[in-house]
Amino acid sequence: MSPAARAVDRAIATYQLRISPRKGWRCAHGVLYGGDGCSGAVRDLLSRRGLVRGAVPTAVRFLACYQAARTLALADVRGVCCCGPIPIPFGWKSPRGK
Repeated sequence: MSPAARAVDRAIATYQLRISPRKGWRCAHGVLYGGDGCSGAVRDLLSRRGLVRGAVPTAVRFLACYQAARTLALADVRGVCCCGPIPIPFGWKSPRGK
């Protein structure tokens, strides 16, 4: 991994550790389709393709996440998931509250 790619990877890791848990919502793509959120997917792209070759797939992922957010906003997804004996309410909320 190039020094620039390592710097971007460290920035994403810091975001995942310090900002993402506090922002109040989860990546729409991850909610709608399961799997990694965008930050995890971009870190994976970065490690496999590098900074330059990963730029277009990263942009495609962000566009797909935007479309997933629009889908979820229209659907108003809510429910309860059970993790063992503990019911966990979930919902996807827009960062703008719409």
